[in-house]
Amino acid sequence: MEPYGAHDAGGFRNVLPPGEAGTDNAAQLAQFQLNGTYPAHFTDQQPLYDGLIAGSPGLTNAQIPSYYKDATFGVKPGDIASTTKPRPGVTIIRDRKYGIPHIYGSTRGDVMFGEGYAGAQDRLFLMDILRHTGRAELSSFIGGSPSNRAMDRAQWQLAPYTEHDLQTQIDSAGQFYGAEGEKLVRDVHNYVDGVNAYISKALTNPSLMPAEYSALNKLPQMWTPTDVIAEASLIGGIFGKGGGSELNSAQLMQAFTRRFGQQAGQRAWSDFRSKNDPEAPTTVSRRFPYETASAFSPQGLALPDGGSVTPAPVAAPVPARTAAQTGGNGFGDVGAQLMQALKAGPPHASNWELVSARESRTGHPVGVLGPQVGYYLPQILMEEDIHGPGLDARGATFPGVNLWILLGHGRDYAWSATTATSDNVDTFAEVLCQDDFHYRYKGQCRPMQELDRTNSWTPNAVDSTPAGSETLKAYRTVHGIVVARGTVGGKKVAFVSARSTYFHEADSGLFFSRMNDPGFMRDGPASFRRAASKMNFAFNWSYIDSKHIAYYLTGWYPQRAPGTSPDFPVLGTGQYDWRGYDPSTHTADWLPIDAHPHAVDPAYLVSWNNKQAPGWAAADDQYDYGPIHRQQLIADRVRAGISGDRKISLSELVQAMEEPATEDLRAVKLLPTILRALGSPQSPDLRQAIATLKSWRASGGHRRDLNGDGHDEMTPAITLMDAWWPRLVRAEFEPTLGRQLYGQVQGLLSVGDHTRGQPNAPDFFAGWWGYVSKDLRDLFGPSPTGRWGRVYCGGGSQSKCRQALRESLRQALKVTPQTLYGKGDCAGDPEPSCYDQNRSVIASALSVPPAPFQNRPTFQQTVSVPQDLP
Repeated sequence: MEPYGAHDAGGFRNVLPPGEAGTDNAAQLAQFQLNGTYPAHFTDQQPLYDGLIAGSPGLTNAQIPSYYKDATFGVKPGDIASTTKPRPGVTIIRDRKYGIPHIYGSTRGDVMFGEGYAGAQDRLFLMDILRHTGRAELSSFIGGSPSNRAMDRAQWQLAPYTEHDLQTQIDSAGQFYGAEGEKLVRDVHNYVDGVNAYISKALTNPSLMPAEYSALNKLPQMWTPTDVIAEASLIGGIFGKGGGSELNSAQLMQAFTRRFGQQAGQRAWSDFRSKNDPEAPTTVSRRFPYETASAFSPQGLALPDGGSVTPAPVAAPVPARTAAQTGGNGFGDVGAQLMQALKAGPPHASNWELVSARESRTGHPVGVLGPQVGYYLPQILMEEDIHGPGLDARGATFPGVNLWILLGHGRDYAWSATTATSDNVDTFAEVLCQDDFHYRYKGQCRPMQELDRTNSWTPNAVDSTPAGSETLKAYRTVHGIVVARGTVGGKKVAFVSARSTYFHEADSGLFFSRMNDPGFMRDGPASFRRAASKMNFAFNWSYIDSKHIAYYLTGWYPQRAPGTSPDFPVLGTGQYDWRGYDPSTHTADWLPIDAHPHAVDPAYLVSWNNKQAPGWAAADDQYDYGPIHRQQLIADRVRAGISGDRKISLSELVQAMEEPATEDLRAVKLLPTILRALGSPQSPDLRQAIATLKSWRASGGHRRDLNGDGHDEMTPAITLMDAWWPRLVRAEFEPTLGRQLYGQVQGLLSVGDHTRGQPNAPDFFAGWWGYVSKDLRDLFGPSPTGRWGRVYCGGGSQSKCRQALRESLRQALKVTPQTLYGKGDCAGDPEPSCYDQNRSVIASALSVPPAPFQNRPTFQQTVSVPQDLP
């Protein structure tokens, strides 16, 4: 054990709500049920996180510690709450203030053992949920409710692995990566030993056993190395991929051509596709061309015959959940909540913002950075501070794969990520032969591999679903998993999803191992680049030290066969494979790392899941990279903070992140364009509505409650915008598109109306704000760059468009708050302040109330490193 601050350059703070602890034993659960008392450190970081909403407007550097805790290596003298030594060579110290595990090992293996033990201490039951979810066995673990069974279906469709498949990833690490790969395998085994050491103690000591197991009438089973790989496949499937919607894109394009004719329809589809909109905000200004071929490239093009496509689910759909099937404990319905994360991604999304040394008041770079992974109880991230040979790091990591710090800081540098959504998933059309389960590849008729997963369940205290069982059945070809069937040119095909990281989820450990190693990270951005070259998942990674800021988009990006479409399915007969594709190892000649968007020491860098660079084509499932993106809310503030002779402070950079966290993108970036199109109506009601919206925008366009009275300050304007937005979009586009096509486009990009279903927080990521801006500016000015092929509003008539928009506003004025917001737990409080709240996925027998809305990373660091360490 080393003293507080040893090998730490200083300048690191962070916050991770609700708290570090995540295990409640039977006595603690009883206490919570009796009087609402949480175990220590369950929720003690939530006040820091929520407090920044009101603290942001006048924030100073001196106030930052009120909202971000000290993240220096080690524990201060007198702050030690407990010391655990689960085996010789391993020491785990918990601090009094927040209960963070500070893990020290005499050897690297000791550190890994300690991480496994500490992970189980803090998250054993959540780890068990995640390993069963990764294996598509959630229903067998939690219960057979429809939501849990639906989650199993989703995971088996995405990453169906047999036990042999999972073991192969471990066994082949040395073959692919030599000594570095073999070291990762040793890390996994030592980590698993640590998890199992805790389980062994919990089986004989009730105070260590999570209370949730008794509700399931189960005991935790021993961990295996393949459990780690299964969870990695789950996390990578949610956060580290993009694309895979070639079939849906093709069907949408065909619908456009049916509506407008071939040439005009293809142009209209291309406009909505927004693949390389010249107005799209980007993280870097340098051009990085990728997927430059035309969507309509003819080589191997496999457009489906009209009406021929049918889904190929791994099992029949399950019926909707009934109230009788889940008990009072929230984690009984965890499948439904995990399904939301899998389908839609995290509810908000990650962001990071870095400013270079020359633009900072301190003369050193400043950064505010963190991932958004959703909100959970216990949190799906946990914090660790790890030290031993080749390991010095502190930050956040996913329990169950917490072998290394995934997002955090080393001795004198920090790093973080945002999901890239870049295109690493394609669709191949396998031409069938012999029957529906054979396909032609390189001249041979091959059988598909059938992959079965059988689940069974019995009623328990949280899920009263009657006992039952079912078998999930997926089919795999050399390219990937069958997701649909249909015909192409009259020939029967199976449409297959090919993900570049399939069979290689564990490879990402190479990046994290390097980033945690102070010896490897001696050369600043050059070391960061070498580490980034080993990350196969699609992420935007940021780096900051005392002198430099840097960025790399990572991932295995296919180099597609010449003359093939990057947007639509292509034939899987072999001659149109990815360049260098080897089905036996599932590897290919991936795009070289320096062809990925990257930068070192520009004036600033901002990523909020936006387009990476000019020329870097948006993935085929990403239709939202148009002229308006929420990234502009942060980037505009950063640019203002460094304009002219101005230099930015760390507190100003925090403000540049937090103020947009409660802003409505439509109010800030789009409202002037809409009001220009609306003109000056004579109706007093419409004039008053316009005045209300203008006043809201002038005050900042926020959705927040600064005075703590339970109501957003501009509630009438927020309510009006929420009611108007879907009506405005429909009035602008549906008459020209037609009802059917208008609905079909929403299958690839939702309108952005977050009030349609149950209460949820708006994220302002995916929506038609760019479409509205482009179309209305084309009609009313100023003329957009990259004009569309047609004007939709009013069929191109200013007067008809204006009339339609005014009528949509009249209809919005009739909508009541009860209609908009009076759903779910907001039935008695129909206001945006209730509806927008950040609600947690409950994976515990305990629960937490919703938190105030802010569109902000879950785990977040503030960084201003004052020095390099030798």
